[in-house]
Amino acid sequence: MESKQKEAIFRLFDEKPSSGLGFLDFPDDKPLPPPPPPPCYEVLSSEVSPNAQYTVEPVNVGGLTLFKGRVSTEEVFSLANSDLVPGKYEGGLKLWEGSFDLIAALSSEMQDGKLSFTGKRVLELGCGHGLPGIFACLKGAAAVHFQDFNAEVLQCLTIPNVTANIEKNTEHLAAPHAEVGPTKTETRFFSGDWGEVHQLLSPASTSEEDEAKCCGYDVILMAETVYSISTLPNLYKLIKKCISIPNGVVYMAAKKHYFGVGGGSRRFLSLVEKDGTMASSLVAEVTDGSSNVREVWKLHIK
Repeated sequence: MESKQKEAIFRLFDEKPSSGLGFLDFPDDKPLPPPPPPPCYEVLSSEVSPNAQYTVEPVNVGGLTLFKGRVSTEEVFSLANSDLVPGKYEGGLKLWEGSFDLIAALSSEMQDGKLSFTGKRVLELGCGHGLPGIFACLKGAAAVHFQDFNAEVLQCLTIPNVTANIEKNTEHLAAPHAEVGPTKTETRFFSGDWGEVHQLLSPASTSEEDEAKCCGYDVILMAETVYSISTLPNLYKLIKKCISIPNGVVYMAAKKHYFGVGGGSRRFLSLVEKDGTMASSLVAEVTDGSSNVREVWKLHIK
């Protein structure tokens, strides 16, 4: 247990494990590469893990009450006090503030008549708790697919969160004035690395014949996914492979800069601008003093 934690910490900070023998430790040795990504596969909603204690609590987001779970990182991954271990655990058990920013922005877009989830196909990338995707369920999406790097996150947290919100909102959704909700929404769950998981997700149309079919996602959601520079190219390629053409949109919530790891909304947008396929516009900026500047951006095919 202790050795595993030490190994994880070394990888997180790119330190070099020492042999304990000075004459074998060369200063120009390269750090060990991260482990290979986990396999990509669909996690069934019945595959909830019995190994972690799940507790649920309400959270108010812009006047809407959602329900979020809490599980122990140590119970699930044998990691204590770790937000992130590259290649092993990508922070999905923590509820990041960008999720709240994204839901607030989506609600504002709906109120302004710029967005509707009714009948739409939605994908949440790097979902973790899955609250933005759950919000789409509650607002009438036809299908919401949740993706996370770790299957354990889906099994221990995302699926229970979706179930809890469906159960606790059933009475409200049965009211005559309520919109179509999650009881009529197709929910599916996929784990794996962004460089490979497109094989399981709904691809965008690639021909005129495909355009008549249900291809791609109308809305792609992601919060706090652009922190690591090395993953940005695969993330952007995945978006282009999965977005519905020509009217699909992406909503991205992120910090302007992630100090210490190099990523951020502006780093990702520079990649988008250089590629030239998609256009972007700022939806919201959050400067509450609790962290560096946070932003929500909207992207679409030019």
